[in-house]
Amino acid sequence: MFVVIYLVIAVASLLAYLFHRNFSYWKRQGVAHDAPHPFYGNLLGFRKNRIVHDIMCDYYNKYRKSGNPFVGFYFLHKPAAFIVDPKLAKNILIKDFSNFADRGQFHNERDDPLTQHLFNIDGKKWKDMRQKLSPTFTSGKMKYMFPTVIKVSEEFATVMLEQVPATPNGAVIEIKEMMARFTTDVIGTCAFGIECNTLRTPVTDFRTMGQKVFTDLRHGPLLTMFIFSFPEMAKKLRMRIFPEDVHQFFMRLVNDTIALRERENFKRNDFMNLLIELKQKGKVTLDNGEVVEGMNIGELAAQVFVFYVAGFETSSSTMSYCLYELAQNQDIQDRLRNEIETVLEEHNGQFTYESIKAMRYLDQVISETLRLYTLVPHLERKALNDYVVPGNPKFVIEKGTQVLIPACAFHRDENLYPDPMRFDPDRFTPEKVSARDSVEWLPFGDGPRNCIGMRFGQMQARIGLAQIISRFKLSVCDQTEIPLKYNPMSFVLGTVGGIYLRLERV
Repeated sequence: MFVVIYLVIAVASLLAYLFHRNFSYWKRQGVAHDAPHPFYGNLLGFRKNRIVHDIMCDYYNKYRKSGNPFVGFYFLHKPAAFIVDPKLAKNILIKDFSNFADRGQFHNERDDPLTQHLFNIDGKKWKDMRQKLSPTFTSGKMKYMFPTVIKVSEEFATVMLEQVPATPNGAVIEIKEMMARFTTDVIGTCAFGIECNTLRTPVTDFRTMGQKVFTDLRHGPLLTMFIFSFPEMAKKLRMRIFPEDVHQFFMRLVNDTIALRERENFKRNDFMNLLIELKQKGKVTLDNGEVVEGMNIGELAAQVFVFYVAGFETSSSTMSYCLYELAQNQDIQDRLRNEIETVLEEHNGQFTYESIKAMRYLDQVISETLRLYTLVPHLERKALNDYVVPGNPKFVIEKGTQVLIPACAFHRDENLYPDPMRFDPDRFTPEKVSARDSVEWLPFGDGPRNCIGMRFGQMQARIGLAQIISRFKLSVCDQTEIPLKYNPMSFVLGTVGGIYLRLERV
């Protein structure tokens, strides 16, 4: 009995020591920081009553004029260097990338295979996988998938026309739901080769499971906090993060799709087909001449999974926020519609790969939407070796330290973007973009580890928005919530409830 009691006391004492040591890290380093909460660190209100974006912006605004290149932050129980100097962010993401190539995220390929996707993995595994996948996202491959996206967008336009009568005042539409149906069908078709038909059948397993990734947890708050705070230890303990039904659904879907295509020798112009080719090759020659293994089922499933999850949620949210702003800014909406109509006239009224690329102002509108509504609040990296901040030798990011770059806060800094809360696509004219440092706009990250699916996401959003704006005038209505309320339970910037706008045929 006494042995058990002593053992419990010893374990409790060890845990107390580790937590104290963790939470005194920045004090020992002599780096400015806020005192951490015993459970949430500096994320007080996380998944309760505050979105991460607000936490990041408040912290950035408190310290950005401190003269420090970074300050201390506790991401739950994990000490992190919180970057407040965009020049240091550029060093981390680009100039000194080799020292910050890893993200330090939880992944467990053995027990939770869907976590071994490109966003999570590190080291040589990431480098090899990035090289394997890069040819899949070239402009040539986007052109290859373009007809598939157009086909879905035409059905999207048809469904929208059915819901908006050709009468004065048109109809009030909950656009967040409609955009999500569109992108779910696009990604379902391009990633899995599945005709989801979510546009006409909103409630499907495919859509439901995709939504659960962003809102549901496998474990309760304490275990989830442990996984985020101590990813390496969680992996050694063979912990998993995705809910079991999500894991089973996507693994079964990928296995069945691959088996069918290989058995029937069936090919499509989609992402799945490109990955199956990688799997069938067995060996892949990288740019440096090194020959590595192709891709096993678990790796393939993880890449398709993250392509779907990242593609449907981010693009649908971007389109929703864009339409929300256009409804409040009729002059910008009219200018955009004029551009779309002019370009279509020059291309025989057809949405072609070339006509979509020619819509320059549409690109500006999307870029400004991504600035004002930054979906992923921050970028994460991990120091592979001690890093002395250039020009500030007193500031050292020690080996193994997590690094947070608050993209959402950069995007709302009035020194970088005057009057930052105003929606102004002219911030992204070619002249202003070339005059601005690339790290001041980070919706897709920057440097060698930027978002590999950026081209596809932009293509999908351009096509969907062009289809809507060319056919409908948008305006606010009594049900439009201004300002929007955001969901603290979502890991990306998501609203509480829908976004209602009035649509009228043009």
